[in-house]
Amino acid sequence: MIRDVLLQIAQVLTVLALAPLLQGVIVQWEERVQRAQGPGIFQPYRDLWKLFHKQLVVPETASFIYWFAPVVAFTCMLTVPILIPVLTNFPLPLSDMGDILGGGLILTLGSFMITIAGLDSGSAYGGIGSSRTVMLGILAEPTLILVFVGITLLAKSMLPFVVNHLLVQQPVVYWGPAHLFLVAAFFILLLVETDRLPIHSSTHIEVYMIEEARILEYSGPLLALLKWASAMKQFILYTIFCNVLLLPWGLSIQGLAVGAFAAAVALFVKFLVVAAAVVFVETAQSRLRYYRYQEPLAASFLLAILAIVANQLR
Repeated sequence: MIRDVLLQIAQVLTVLALAPLLQGVIVQWEERVQRAQGPGIFQPYRDLWKLFHKQLVVPETASFIYWFAPVVAFTCMLTVPILIPVLTNFPLPLSDMGDILGGGLILTLGSFMITIAGLDSGSAYGGIGSSRTVMLGILAEPTLILVFVGITLLAKSMLPFVVNHLLVQQPVVYWGPAHLFLVAAFFILLLVETDRLPIHSSTHIEVYMIEEARILEYSGPLLALLKWASAMKQFILYTIFCNVLLLPWGLSIQGLAVGAFAAAVALFVKFLVVAAAVVFVETAQSRLRYYRYQEPLAASFLLAILAIVANQLR
């Protein structure tokens, strides 16, 4: 149906348009908690506009990977919203292209291409950022897979829409230990994957740079694509966390325009709740030394294992 096609396009456009706004809200809240003024919530949009109009400077050592990675990463982030419940609680025409593990694979592909590009530039900072990303990924990616496996075992399905329906219709499952363990495990992964763990830094400080180091050699429109893709990844992870696990209510049931708009507003309200918790955890916790990165990830891994065990005993 044409309506379903339009809804699918609306889901992608929602992620594309609102991802910088979510980033702006989180950054401003962080600054306000630290009693600083901080930039406005629309600053990410201004930054993207400025970068798209700046000159492109390319390192002499860069190969085709340098050009290819931002496009692939941006495309990956445009693909995942097709597979997950962003505005509706029912599958749309292309939602059956992949399941929840397929969506995780696409997210990982985008991050992998940026990591390779960081090495390809030949910069020392790019190498630092890429190597640190891989070190985090050694624990983060298996844990993410375990969380997705736990979700699959919980709903007996690999489709996120089925998980959403199960949690909405069965409060016993929602408040069960298996689901609560999965929520806790995914929340820790959310901190890691969105660079909110207290070993990260969004500034150009060598000791703490991870994400910024990988893209330090980029400029102009290519840097804008990477920044936008990073914001979209954050938006997608928040969407999975809210609409599939934590707050599966508030999605459009009939697919009407009014319902889709209300679902978008409800989604952003959910994001504000989760963002407040993320900002609190990030600012209240002392900055960790880098070699202690494995502690929260090990806790997340253990919680995912407990969720699987609890599900089998259910």
